[in-house]
Amino acid sequence: MRIASGIPGTKRAQRLSLIAAIGIGAMAFTGCSAINQQSTTMEVTVSDGVNLNMGSLELRNVLVVSKAEGSPGRVLGTFYNKADSDITLTISGAQGSQTEITVKPSVPLVLNGESDKAILSTMGAAPGAIETLELRSSGAASETATLKVPVLDGTLSEYKNMVPTAEPTSTP
Repeated sequence: MRIASGIPGTKRAQRLSLIAAIGIGAMAFTGCSAINQQSTTMEVTVSDGVNLNMGSLELRNVLVVSKAEGSPGRVLGTFYNKADSDITLTISGAQGSQTEITVKPSVPLVLNGESDKAILSTMGAAPGAIETLELRSSGAASETATLKVPVLDGTLSEYKNMVPTAEPTSTP
């Protein structure tokens, strides 16, 4: 600094370079949001299942609980009908297995394994994998969709009592 002190205008040049350095540093640390999407604007599923909107029918936290590949699977989730009349949803899985539910208007239908019978007879995927379900709604507006849902087993305590057991077969 002693060498530069004798040159006229040095203090001003030092101040300007310091201001420029601070400005560049501030832009470097805060400029990330200028080119990246803000995480608070992204909608994510914060549950074990997946979400889907099918016209007037909203599906939330949909998943399947099963013991093993080839075993029955219970469909779990919350379904909400925004239409004025009932919507019947047919859920089809592997090897022609299917189940059907009716969702009343403005009343959430919660499939939680306690009182529902939304069970697919055969799962094509093992627990830990993804099962592809074909969905078909009928009612005021007919829609179709494909939904890839996680298959879970009874390892987690909240699903332990929801794993369907194979229906006993009667022997003649």
